Amino acid sequence: MDFHYTEEQQALADLTEQIIGDQIDHAGLRELEASGERIDRTCWKALADAGILTALLPESAGGAGVGMVGVGAVLEAVGKHAAPVPVYPSIVLGALAIAEFGSAEQQSLLAQVGAGELLLTAAIANPAAVTASADHVLSGVANFVPSGLDADHILVATTSGTYLIDPSLAGVTIEEVRTTTGYSEAKLTFDGLQLSADDLLGGAADEAHAPWIQARADAAICALTTGICEGALDLLGTYANERQQFNRVIASFQAVSQRAGDSYIDTEAVRLTARSAAFRLDNQPADAARALAVARWWAAEAGHRVVHASTHIHGGVGVDRDYPLHRHFLMSRQLELTFGNAEEQLETLGSIIATT
Repeated sequence: MDFHYTEEQQALADLTEQIIGDQIDHAGLRELEASGERIDRTCWKALADAGILTALLPESAGGAGVGMVGVGAVLEAVGKHAAPVPVYPSIVLGALAIAEFGSAEQQSLLAQVGAGELLLTAAIANPAAVTASADHVLSGVANFVPSGLDADHILVATTSGTYLIDPSLAGVTIEEVRTTTGYSEAKLTFDGLQLSADDLLGGAADEAHAPWIQARADAAICALTTGICEGALDLLGTYANERQQFNRVIASFQAVSQRAGDSYIDTEAVRLTARSAAFRLDNQPADAARALAVARWWAAEAGHRVVHASTHIHGGVGVDRDYPLHRHFLMSRQLELTFGNAEEQLETLGSIIATT
């Protein structure tokens, strides 16, 4: 199969890389982190103004219909620069599901999402933890909701369907959860939150909604990890060609060059399997589960190796928070554990193979 981008997808990737590269740098990220902000609003607005967020939506929602492959192209750039912009929660977890399943009223939110004026996310990690009664009263807890502290609307998977909620409603308590990356996520507690059938995604309880979102989330995590590996590899190459020991750059040492070469191979394996999974979601969704499990394993296992190799070759500099590599390391580690680590992905893959 040919997983090269179409001309439109490549143009989208190049534009995203240009904007994020211009807007995001180490000094700016340090200022953002010191301010307590979780999102680079300037970069987010620049992406929206360039039409990138709208382009990621299906044609039915006014987008360019670039599919998960095109969304992955944008996410690779986000990961490469460790950019704190909520493409993953707002577009992948929220907007794509609403575009696919949402009622006309729910889909009316998408124009604001594309303009960067409204932020979405989803709580899908453990649908069994939130119950919905027959008269649509929600109770329970949803943990680790990305951008949940900033989202205007949240899709919440429950035992009785997926609801689109306004987190400012009475009956919803939001608490900050500190994560590996240092960027906050949210814990949502529902205590008798009264909703209606109109709040269900698409106005109907459908058990297929949460797995559909989960599959796109898995593909997005793999694309983000591809970018993270590429960014870590770039830092490794620059450092190894500048750092000298014994009057030689360390890139000339055989052990360093071999480990850098292994990291390059791992990065390309993560990229190939991530794009393969996204391609299958776009073109052969019924057969995508195995490709997603394979891609998630490579993202977790090889992504872990790449950021560790880069950190080790950097020596003490690699763990210095005044140097940008730590962001790639921490993002990789958090994504590795999101929805299941490498061992859990192997278990999933084994179950798929055993039943097909």
